Amino acid sequence: MIYELREYTTVPGKMPAMVKRFNDDSLRIFRKHGMDVVFMSLTQFGTDTINELVYVLKFESEQDMASKWAAFYADTEWHAVRDSSEADGPLVVKVGRRVLNPDAFNLP
Repeated sequence: MIYELREYTTVPGKMPAMVKRFNDDSLRIFRKHGMDVVFMSLTQFGTDTINELVYVLKFESEQDMASKWAAFYADTEWHAVRDSSEADGPLVVKVGRRVLNPDAFNLP
């Protein structure tokens, strides 16, 4: 099992539109492609507390992750959602991404 941590820095003032896109469409399209979101949050304390959305996805393997992201990015519905939500300009300034592997630890 691996986890992917993604950190989105939004354009100032665009966080409400980003949250709306996730709530109205992105999360549903993730589920459509078997992508398991285990955590999602806005940053409340620390750097980027106004413009950062963070979430974690769980995958069986790196290949599972790669194939599910490929299917997501190829989905015409996702392209329509992204284009529509960015009609007044981009929502995201940058995306940070880390793949985490907890195998070294004896977690319950």
